Amino acid sequence: MAESLVNHDLVGKYEAFSAGTEPSSVNPLAVAVMRELGIDIARYRSKSLDEFVDEKFDFVITLCDHAAETCPVFFGGTKRLHMGFEDPAAAGGSEAERLFTFRKVRDQIREKVVEFLSKQIG
Repeated sequence: MAESLVNHDLVGKYEAFSAGTEPSSVNPLAVAVMRELGIDIARYRSKSLDEFVDEKFDFVITLCDHAAETCPVFFGGTKRLHMGFEDPAAAGGSEAERLFTFRKVRDQIREKVVEFLSKQIG
């Protein structure tokens, strides 16, 4: 969700890439809540950190505690920071309750990550 929010809200200013320590499929509830914003992530795929080890980034932002602990070192002036969010995929309850959690996390990511990056644009 973070990748698509940054690429949607900050198009032409930043390009985000998302990867995980344990890549899996894109959660259908993430697809649903992003579609509510008019952002289609149905064709996105979960990527491994290994795909980006030799890349240079302005920022590496980890979104979950496990990623913060296991994220590899990126060189070349990369600023690294952690913004912890609840893992919506781990939410229990009914589909409505899980959708609520995905929406809440989506909105928190948009507020914190996109706002942070917006302030970096000089």
